[in-house]
Formats: sequence, C-alpha cells, structure tokens
Amino acid sequence: MMYTMMYSNVYHGIFCARPNRFIAHIQIDGKLEIAHVKNTGRCKELLIPGAKVIAEKSNNPARKTQYDLIAVWKGNRLINMDSQAPNKAFLEHLQAGRHITGITRIKPEATYGSSRFDFYVEVGQRKIFIEVKGVTLEENGAALFPDAPTERGVKHLKELAQCLRVGYEAQAVFVIQMGDISYFAPNNNTHPAFGAALAAAQAAGVQVMALDCLVAENSMAIGKNVPVCI
Repeated sequence: MMYTMMYSNVYHGIFCARPNRFIAHIQIDGKLEIAHVKNTGRCKELLIPGAKVIAEKSNNPARKTQYDLIAVWKGNRLINMDSQAPNKAFLEHLQAGRHITGITRIKPEATYGSSRFDFYVEVGQRKIFIEVKGVTLEENGAALFPDAPTERGVKHLKELAQCLRVGYEAQAVFVIQMGDISYFAPNNNTHPAFGAALAAAQAAGVQVMALDCLVAENSMAIGKNVPVCI
C-alpha cells in the first residue's frame, strides 16, 4: 500500500510578494490573498513574482490567514515547500515498512543529549536515531541542502555521530520535496561547515541517504532513493 500525505481544499494561485518569512501575497481567482508560508527558509529561487503556487485553504474562520502556501511550480517541476511535510511523509514511509523492515517501535521527537531528533526507531535489539531534513533547493537536476546556513543542522550531525559511540545506529535522511532528481549533495557554497560536518558524520558511521518524493498538488509521498555525493 502506498501511504500518501494528503492536503484538502487546495487552490491554484500566483505568487506576488513575500513581505516577511511568514507570509506571502498570492493571487487566487483574481483576488489578492495573504497566505502563511510553511517554510522559513529563503526559497528565493522558488518564490519569484509570477510563479504558480498551490495553497491550502483553512477551515478555521478565526485564523488571521485563510491560506497556507504548500507548493510552487519551478518551470515544469512541482516542489512541495511545506516544512512539516517531510516528517509526515517519512513517518508514513516508516510505518509502511518501506525504509526499515521489522520495526517494533517508532517514537517521533526523541531526545538524546542536548538534541531532539525527529525519530527514534527500534528493530528488535537495534536502536536507531533518525534526523530528517527537507530539501527544496534544486540546481541543474541536483538537490542541495541547506539553502541558508544552519548551525542547528551542524549540531544535529555531530550529535548523531556521538550516538554511535554508545551503541546506537544513526541516520541523516534528506527528504527531497520533488521528483526527477539526479543526486543529492551538501550545499558547500552556502554553508561549507555543514558539508564538512556531513562528511565527518558519514565517516564516523552515520548513514546518510536521500529520498525523492512523489509530489502532486494535493499530496506528497516518499519515492525512491537518490544517490548521495558528499
């Protein structure tokens, strides 16, 4: 069975402006609307005036913004930009047994040391911490992370490596919020320290993997493994 993270009540729109990280002005059916941007990253290569976007309308009349901006077209490529989507889709992927077989326990938001990792998984006696990072930056068919410097991301990688020393397994999983990707790589031009930390984590034994997604206007599901180039 294919598990799919679904959206409801979706609308087509045109991106106009992003006054700050949290809101965007979009045009829906000829009317200017204010939408919540569910991604605090830069997304400068995606949110270009005139870009076609997908927004989900809220059923909560008390909300200040009626819409959530969830996806954007970059040419012929639909990119999900909801920062909550990777964890939701990956959880479904785990529950379906498509990432690891024989799972006996899944705990989201698990703490180790001073870090909180996205998932803690048990497979019999195996104990695994998994950190998930959503990827929205694409250049010439390659997916890159991060799109802005992330000291928090560096910290997570270092602490994933520390987990290995006391008997845990550790994984850094990059969920690429689009399809048709040739490979994944750290964005060393934007944050070389992250690329160095990723290489060090992999050398220490952290499993580094990337998964693309099947993205539709009203859904996103984990697709297939993508080559990782560090």
